[in-house]
Amino acid sequence: MAHEAVDIADKLSRFSQYWSPKVVARLNDYEIKVVKVRGEFVWHTHEDTDELFLVVSGELTIQLRDGNVVLRPGQLFVVPRGVEHCPVADGEVHALLIEPAGVVNTGDAGGALTAAYDASLL
Repeated sequence: MAHEAVDIADKLSRFSQYWSPKVVARLNDYEIKVVKVRGEFVWHTHEDTDELFLVVSGELTIQLRDGNVVLRPGQLFVVPRGVEHCPVADGEVHALLIEPAGVVNTGDAGGALTAAYDASLL
């Protein structure tokens, strides 16, 4: 087993697709993913799990039905399980996600923005 740091910036430099999370590490039954986002995602929920967003660069708005949360670099927000939300980014945003293995990015909504599972950056 190799012991080395995960370089988040390096991992983010290896792909260009938006809304397509890439697994970069595992922690127990959780996956740490990096993602690039731009524009508006879909309104969705994750009924069985919370979802953590940590912004690395850019500005990300997490729309909630009862108000918005704006995240800047170094800030994080946990969307509680079952809460409908829709991420939006006017410009390109780089973020880190922490969620249980197997979580689908579009939750209950499905659709064209549903990303295939990708652990290629491990």
